[in-house]
Amino acid sequence: MPLPVISTPTYELDLPVTGKKIKYRPFLVKEEKILIIAMESEDEKQIGRAVKDVLSNCILTRGIKVDKLPTFEIEYLFLHVRGKSVGESVDLLITCPDDEQTQVPIGIDLDEIKIEIDEAHSRDIILDDNYTMRMKYPSLDQFIKSNFNQTDVSVDETFELISGCIEQVFSQDEAWSASDCTKKELFAFLEQLNSKQFQAVEKFFETMPRLSHSVKVRNPNTGVENDVVLEGLASFFG
Repeated sequence: MPLPVISTPTYELDLPVTGKKIKYRPFLVKEEKILIIAMESEDEKQIGRAVKDVLSNCILTRGIKVDKLPTFEIEYLFLHVRGKSVGESVDLLITCPDDEQTQVPIGIDLDEIKIEIDEAHSRDIILDDNYTMRMKYPSLDQFIKSNFNQTDVSVDETFELISGCIEQVFSQDEAWSASDCTKKELFAFLEQLNSKQFQAVEKFFETMPRLSHSVKVRNPNTGVENDVVLEGLASFFG
């Protein structure tokens, strides 16, 4: 006689930027093992791939591809899946900024973590009086491939990420879809931008929505109360 199949609860979540409604289930023990191994490696690329693989299994809504979701919404979705799987709070050790040594334990309710949206952010970058470049948000794969969060990113890696995030270039009369262009053509287009135009491209990434949460931490050794901002999924791994 075969062992019984244990039913798994399902939940729904509205993604705050794209507005997609996601139905999902908690991750199972076999998937938790994948995450634990990835976290123990302390390798951002391995953690990113594990998160993507687990979410692909847990998302029940048809037609939703994790590869196509913006990184910040993947992080937001993962925190909610994790909350329903292993607990709605996470315990972290926060290093106090005033001495950069003392670590203080703190518990964070995952429901309080939101996606921060900058009012100055726009997907449309006005290049001049004629042309506008519309951007799309980078996927998790693009961030992993470009190693974008590191300080030693090469010029080619930067161009690789930016070109992959161009959706189209348009004027009042014409439009050019990036999907119809080669990588060489996109690189050449970026290389002709002036400094001010390229700064506008950088602003798109700097002001992009991000997973963020502020906490107050009191250093027991100095008595100083610190405001600490946690950003990105790795900050909330306990």
